[in-house]
Parts: sequence; structure tokens; C-alpha cells
Amino acid sequence: MGADLPDYYFRVRENGAFVYRVDTENRQRRIEMDQIAVVNTRNGEIKPHGGRELSERDLQVIQDWMDERVAILAARDIDDIHRAVDYLNLTTHWAQSRATDDQLEEVTDALLLAMHDLRSVLVRKKADRLLDEN
Repeated sequence: MGADLPDYYFRVRENGAFVYRVDTENRQRRIEMDQIAVVNTRNGEIKPHGGRELSERDLQVIQDWMDERVAILAARDIDDIHRAVDYLNLTTHWAQSRATDDQLEEVTDALLLAMHDLRSVLVRKKADRLLDEN
């Protein structure tokens, strides 16, 4: 079992992770996890835990994890947006074909304001990109 476990474990939190070194090479043959660092993926900060010194290998493994994590989160973000486009289409179909007057009354103002806000941002960003191209 010990050979199959990674040397490091990352307990994910909102802005990064707690980093643990995994040890199975002890007399009791138990899995021990020793926290070695706290990382912040938003600002790239790596803080050693408990006054310890991180080895070059520790730092490289942590940096590799952070790079992969940032890429995963970016992919999730764009996937969420594609899902939002699908959901807008489904909402349009619902409003046109199945929604009751009471249901439409309940959601129309919130949807219109959200769509107006989104449209304003998208138009402004598109104009900025077009100006940057010229």
C-alpha cells in the first residue's frame, strides 16, 4: 500500500491548499501526514509551516501542483460559462414554451437586469478588444 501513495498530499481549500508530506516508512507502518506548507494559488505564495525549511524538491512539487491547479480552475471557469450559455438557451425555451404567467412574473425582472448587466459588460469588453487591435 505504501508504494502506491504519493509523497505529497494537497488538502484543497478555497484559495490554495495545505501541503502535507506523506510518510508510510515508520515502525507502525501507518500513514502519517506532516503539514509542511500552506499555498495560495491566487498570489502564488508558498508559506512553510511551523518554521520548517522546504527542500528544492518540496518547492518544485508544490509549484507543479499550483500550476496544474490554476489550469484546472481556469478550465472549470470556461466550462461553467459554456454551461451558462446552454442554460440561457434552456431558459429561453422554458419561457417560450412552458412557463406560466406567475412563473414569468417571479423571474422576469431579475433575468432582465442580469442579462442587461451581462450585455453591458460584454459589449464594453468587445469594444475594448476591437480598439486594442487597431
